[in-house]
Amino acid sequence: MPSDVRPAGTEPPGGPDEGVSSVDATTDEIFELQEEIGQLKQAITSHAVVDQAIGMMVALGRVTPDQGWVVLQEVSQHTNVKLRDIAEMIIAWGGEGDMRPDVRAVLEETLDKYGPTQIPDDPPDP
Repeated sequence: MPSDVRPAGTEPPGGPDEGVSSVDATTDEIFELQEEIGQLKQAITSHAVVDQAIGMMVALGRVTPDQGWVVLQEVSQHTNVKLRDIAEMIIAWGGEGDMRPDVRAVLEETLDKYGPTQIPDDPPDP
């Protein structure tokens, strides 16, 4: 007789609810994994947006990538706006030329604090 076939009237090991709790646990695990996948997808998207904003800081603010990251962090902290949202504003600003005045003021002040860095092979400012 195959091991998964039981004589009538016998219960699986652990009682009649073991199979149900196993299904519930598997279902819970599936939901948790789906949630984690969603969070990872969001993180990847956020990372790309932040990287683009750092690139804009490097190009426009003449700062290093590390300084660009610090600029985004400081602007986020001083405006009480999530870093990802600051990055999105900066990207939109690059395309549309428009940014919230309070965020723009903090951004300009912070960029002045860290930049401009010296461009290689560029003569120093007089």
